[in-house]
Amino acid sequence: MKQRFAKLLGGLLCMGLGSMGTKAQDMARNRDTPYYHTTSQKVNDLIDTRLDVRFDLAKSYVYGKEWITLKPHYYPTDTLQLDAKGMNIKTIGMMQHGKIKPLTFRYNDSLTLVIKLDRTYRNDEKYTLFIDYTAMPDKLHDKPGFKLDGKGLYFVNPRGEDTSKPTQIWTQGEAESSSCWFPTIDKPNQKTTEEISITVPSKYVTLSNGLLITQKNNTDGTRTDTWRQLLPHAPYLFMLAVGDFKIFKDKWRNKAVDYYLEPAYAPYAKQLFGQTPEMMEFFSQALGVDFPWDKYAQVVVRDFPLGAMENTSATLHGDYVQKTPWDLIDDPNGAGGTTIAHELFHQWFGDLVTCESWSNETLNESFAVFGEKYWNEKKYGKDDGDAKRYDEMQAYLRNATAASQPLVPFVFTDNEGINGANIYDKGGIVLNMLRNYLGDEAFFKGLGLYLKTHAYKNAEVQDLRLAMEEVSGRDLNWFFNQWYYGAGHPVLDVTSQWNEALHQETVIINQQQAGPAFQWPLAVDFYVKDKVVRAQVWMKQHQDTLVIPLATKPDLVNVDADKVLLCKLTDHKTLEELYFQYQHAPFYLDRLEAIQAATGQQGQPAGIAILTAALKDKYYGLRIRAINAIKTDTLDRAATILPLLAGMASNDTNYLVRAAAITVLGKTGRKDYTALYQSSIASPSYTVKGAALLALNSVDPAAAFTLAKHLETDGKGKLGQAIVYTYAANGSDEQWPFIMNAFNKGSVQVKFDLLRGGMSQLMVRLKNKQYTAEGIHAMERLGIGYKRYGIATKLIVSLEQVGSGLRSQGDTTTAGIADEAIRHINEAK
Repeated sequence: MKQRFAKLLGGLLCMGLGSMGTKAQDMARNRDTPYYHTTSQKVNDLIDTRLDVRFDLAKSYVYGKEWITLKPHYYPTDTLQLDAKGMNIKTIGMMQHGKIKPLTFRYNDSLTLVIKLDRTYRNDEKYTLFIDYTAMPDKLHDKPGFKLDGKGLYFVNPRGEDTSKPTQIWTQGEAESSSCWFPTIDKPNQKTTEEISITVPSKYVTLSNGLLITQKNNTDGTRTDTWRQLLPHAPYLFMLAVGDFKIFKDKWRNKAVDYYLEPAYAPYAKQLFGQTPEMMEFFSQALGVDFPWDKYAQVVVRDFPLGAMENTSATLHGDYVQKTPWDLIDDPNGAGGTTIAHELFHQWFGDLVTCESWSNETLNESFAVFGEKYWNEKKYGKDDGDAKRYDEMQAYLRNATAASQPLVPFVFTDNEGINGANIYDKGGIVLNMLRNYLGDEAFFKGLGLYLKTHAYKNAEVQDLRLAMEEVSGRDLNWFFNQWYYGAGHPVLDVTSQWNEALHQETVIINQQQAGPAFQWPLAVDFYVKDKVVRAQVWMKQHQDTLVIPLATKPDLVNVDADKVLLCKLTDHKTLEELYFQYQHAPFYLDRLEAIQAATGQQGQPAGIAILTAALKDKYYGLRIRAINAIKTDTLDRAATILPLLAGMASNDTNYLVRAAAITVLGKTGRKDYTALYQSSIASPSYTVKGAALLALNSVDPAAAFTLAKHLETDGKGKLGQAIVYTYAANGSDEQWPFIMNAFNKGSVQVKFDLLRGGMSQLMVRLKNKQYTAEGIHAMERLGIGYKRYGIATKLIVSLEQVGSGLRSQGDTTTAGIADEAIRHINEAK
């Protein structure tokens, strides 16, 4: 599963993933009380699940029939417990000779079915039950305990009342939500084959796991599609999607690779998803295990709350990946490129081999994060992979609670859940550290052994350790104990000193974190007379010292020379040493460290020299960082830097770099770049267009306002936001409908940016106070809906400013609406 908004606003997943007992037990617990989360006990094993489902769009119901085959896991039993959330259970019976023998059952809190079998079964005996049921997932939404786990199956615009949305049905089973739409043992340590027959109006397309084996047209205008998944997988990976999709057919080797999109985006399917076969080949070769499923499909749906979901052989994406070729101009990695790689890598890690419990979820998510960065590295260069790993590390380090929870947590509260910054951000970096320690050949051979040993089964982190040890011949308990079962990370302070008399460099590495010292083989590079001397020190103590003889004083001492260690590192290098590092050390983080140090020391010759050099960096991301760091507050610096920025704004090969340069030029308020802004409006990049419009607004608001009106019909992406900002600065009631339309269509992050970027100031100026109230209510809904992500406080500040502005105009009535919105946000849970 890929989480986009969670990363932006502080983490979303796994708030309820620890629910390994029955849901009734979990709901009875104090959700703030830590407890040990066990691997679910296996009394019965799923073998095969056959479903026949149809839908009532008017009621948002699922009418289902199920034939479920099981056997006792080890001990004989006469009882079966199934997860079935909020259903109407009509019939449960044992299938015998084609007939249904009714069975008695009780339904505990509409959460679990406890079924009395017709006799005691041994573990060498299979049995098949029939269940006739109605699932009502929409009614689960407001029940205690369900907001965290989700509804399992979602109806989008089922009655066609919203003309801006298509009618769709889709599922989201992780963590234990498949049991919201069919009864099952909804645990990750169960695996079952699957057949599902989906009856829908004939105009709709369906998708599910496995292969489409039959299609039958019915006399009532419906069609029944039957999909068969012959290889076992976990219940949370069951999926279906129904909608008006167009299918683009691609292939990898002899397997179908299909892309399901809304008709308007179907012409761009190849541009959006066309890298998929290349990724499949790349991962198959790297792992030594071919893509394991019968087909691979990707479908884009509306209103998906996360980034994407790795359902077996059929990944489901949110509609943010649905773009036009003009949108793709601004995406250096393609449409959702990292997400596509992330979910594809899950087909091995998570789907082929599944974590046996959610405490071991790092075996799913950390690998997917590693896989997407590995793809970036090999496809777009090491700088790109390292840049994205750095961003992951910073997300982990910024997370207030991540360092207190192990990567494999067993004891935690349900409210705390499994920290997303651990299993996503930290976990991917830890795997890259293991890769660096073992070397690529041993690391990937170990992954292949792990996959082959546990294919179509479950695993825990110790299984990964054993595979890596078998291949490498190295003991890895120390690594797994500290990085997987221990919490936190090293906090390092590094000092070095040259002894001219002894011709020795002494490097002292202090671990300043609380708790035990980490151990790690740390590479240290010494740059001496155009040569690099590498030494290695095993960090083992809170203070480790490396003394190395050298011919002369080194120009640079570079600790963690491979730039792989997950840590917070303070290194007391001079700015001159960092300038040397920028010019000679090979990696992204070497150059980034120099840029970051230079940002606050632009008055020093070495500081401005670093930033000037970085404006020509080979990696576009560092060029952008250098541009954003530049301060043009002195005449001599402006005379040197501004012409460079103007040249980049016009000629850089990357449009995001051009946009960054235009933005900095716009902040100077200098009118001599007006022609550059105007010409940049013709760029094919929406990001460049948007930056140019905002820059023009800074020097000629009237011209920008007039131009914004002409650009409305082309107002997508960053250009659309720029139009809103321009209107917020210069507009009136006439522009409000456009602004609200852009707001309503935007993602949560876009909505937040618009409200904070001038929309709230315009609300005070509006003469039509119904418009103002509309904006206030929009802020209120956003603040309540996403309060747990920490944005409510900032929205309340904006609402207070709106209220104050209205009162200064004597409008106490509308100001009171703002006061009420603040109260509602504060009271919301």
